[in-house]
Amino acid sequence: MGDLNYIFEQNETWRQRITTEDPHFFETLANQHAPEILWIGCSDARVPANQITGLLPGEIFVHRNIANMVIHSDLNALSVIQYAVEVLEVKHIIVCGHYECGGISAALDSKDHGLIDNWLRHIRDVIRFNSEELALFSGEEYAMRLTELNVIEQVNNLAETTVVRNVLHSKRELTLHGWVYSVHTGKLTELCKIAD
Repeated sequence: MGDLNYIFEQNETWRQRITTEDPHFFETLANQHAPEILWIGCSDARVPANQITGLLPGEIFVHRNIANMVIHSDLNALSVIQYAVEVLEVKHIIVCGHYECGGISAALDSKDHGLIDNWLRHIRDVIRFNSEELALFSGEEYAMRLTELNVIEQVNNLAETTVVRNVLHSKRELTLHGWVYSVHTGKLTELCKIAD
């Protein structure tokens, strides 16, 4: 197994750079945790929420899983959503997918992926729900449109969680966003929005 000491060295370089730029950065960071945004994104290492949004640590609360799913039986995601909505009182929840997603690609092939096939079943449901529209696409365009439709489906799933539904029916401000990110260009695009 490889040595990971280089990560500690990079951490020290980063830490020194940050404290040179802002000597109070870590003190400020330690004393605040009031993000207004919950980000539900893909676990893909090429899609780090803070970096692609240009936000600092502490400005965005992040939950990541394969293919940015919001599944009603996923207690991990539901717990994050509840904490973000009820404790942090976020004003925005963003579901962000990305093109070239491995989860989307795996859902499209006929290979046996083991345990993850249970997770991918939800993406295959998105294919089934949107079969007429998807029939208009092929190849890369098919995968790109499926990525977008998956984001839209997850935003709809998010809107149907009990925690979010209760807030959307109250007078408290909460907006749900569906975004897609291009790993080729770095561009974020909004696909849908549900406001209170």
